[in-house]
Amino acid sequence: MIPSLEFKSVVDQNKKIHPHKFILWVAIGSIIMMFAGLTSAYIVKREQPGWTTYTTPLAFYYSTAVILISSLTIFLAGKSFTERRMIRYRKMLAATLILGLVFILLQWLGFRHLWATGTTFHGSGAGQFLYIIAGLHALHVFGGVIALFVLWLRARNTRIRSYNMVPVDVVSTYWHFVDLLWIYLFIFFLMVQ
Repeated sequence: MIPSLEFKSVVDQNKKIHPHKFILWVAIGSIIMMFAGLTSAYIVKREQPGWTTYTTPLAFYYSTAVILISSLTIFLAGKSFTERRMIRYRKMLAATLILGLVFILLQWLGFRHLWATGTTFHGSGAGQFLYIIAGLHALHVFGGVIALFVLWLRARNTRIRSYNMVPVDVVSTYWHFVDLLWIYLFIFFLMVQ
C-alpha cells in the first residue's frame, strides 16, 4: 500500500506547476491587463477634440522584424538546450540577447524620429500614448535582455553543469510573450492612427 502512495505523490508532483512558472504567468497576466488598459485609454481618448496623430517611424517596422527573428533564436536556444548542444545553446542565447538590444536601439531611433518630426508629450495626442506604451514595452524587453544575459553567463560557467530546464523555459516563455505583445501593439498603432 505504501509504494502506491509514493507513486501517487510523485504523479501529483509532476502535475504541479513550478513556482517560477506560476509567478511568470501571474506577471504575464498583470502585464496584459496593464497594456489592455493603456490601449483602451488610447481608443477612448482619441475621440476627444484636439487629438493629434503621428506617422509610424520606419525604425518600428525594422524593430518588428528584429523581434520576430529573436523569437526564432530563443526557440532554437531552447531546442539546443534540450538536446544538450551547449555551444549552439550559448550562440542562440547570445544572438537573442543581441537582437533584443538591437530592438531597443531601433525603438530609440524611432522615438528620435518622432521627436524630430514634432511628436512630443505636449498637447493631447497619440504621441503621449505611443511614448508610454512603447516605452513600457521596451522596459519589459530590457528586463528580458537582463534575464538572457544571466542565462548566457550561467551557460558559459564551466564549473556548474546544470541541465535544469525551468530557467530556460521561463525566460523563453517571457521572451515569446514580449515578442507577441510588440506585434499586438504595433498592429494596434497601425490600425488606430
